[in-house]
Amino acid sequence: METHSAHTVAMSTRKTVLITGATSGIGLELARRYADSEADVFITGRPGARFDNAQASVQGSKAIPGDLSRPEDREHLAEVIRSGPGALDVLVNNAGIQRRVSIAADKGQWQERQQELDLLLAAPIHLVHLLTPLLLTSDKPNQAKQIVNVTSGGAFFPQVFAPAYSAAKAALHSYTENLRFAFANTAVAVTELIPPAVATGLGDTGPGHGADLDAFIDEVFPQLELRSEYVGYGPTAAPDFRSRLAADHDRFLATSAQSDVLRH
Repeated sequence: METHSAHTVAMSTRKTVLITGATSGIGLELARRYADSEADVFITGRPGARFDNAQASVQGSKAIPGDLSRPEDREHLAEVIRSGPGALDVLVNNAGIQRRVSIAADKGQWQERQQELDLLLAAPIHLVHLLTPLLLTSDKPNQAKQIVNVTSGGAFFPQVFAPAYSAAKAALHSYTENLRFAFANTAVAVTELIPPAVATGLGDTGPGHGADLDAFIDEVFPQLELRSEYVGYGPTAAPDFRSRLAADHDRFLATSAQSDVLRH
């Protein structure tokens, strides 16, 4: 794997970015954009042809194989980051699968359902826990930190064809609100990326299903760099959707202000 050539950007200002589920779709395209912005990019994914292709296509990236539905693989990932760069500026929790099957028609083994829930919800919560010490400490004191949790329009409008996926993303949205509250007095910004249907092949959807991936990335990446609290696209950036987000957030703040829970 090639490494970055010399850049004029000082090493002390380079961002270290970890993106989970970066073997295809949104994760892979975000990895390319961060690499183009001269960040040091770490990508994860399950071993296989897509993993190898992703590593080769993201200039200068470092690839860490693993199945993040497994807690031991999440712990290994965190240890690699701690013992490698020893620093982390941006964590993008993107890894996920979508089982497109209605509740009444779902005859799958429980292990299949558990893997979906673990990857969509347990993995981001566990990785935040494991990597918070790196996010809160840095030898780059002027470097802003960020956690990006990728949810879905389905978190707000349950999708009958993907019920467990919708439920897990709704739970991740709730967790992200609490995460932002917990980090409010730190240098760590918490961003929720809320894609609508995007043409990534998630859930084995056919070609042409969803928004164009490049157009989606073109619009959302600058907002991620600005560390916006909520980043949507198309229907998840529409005024009525934004109004709902704002109203829910105001109610959350009104309730959380009365709490004496510990914050970072």
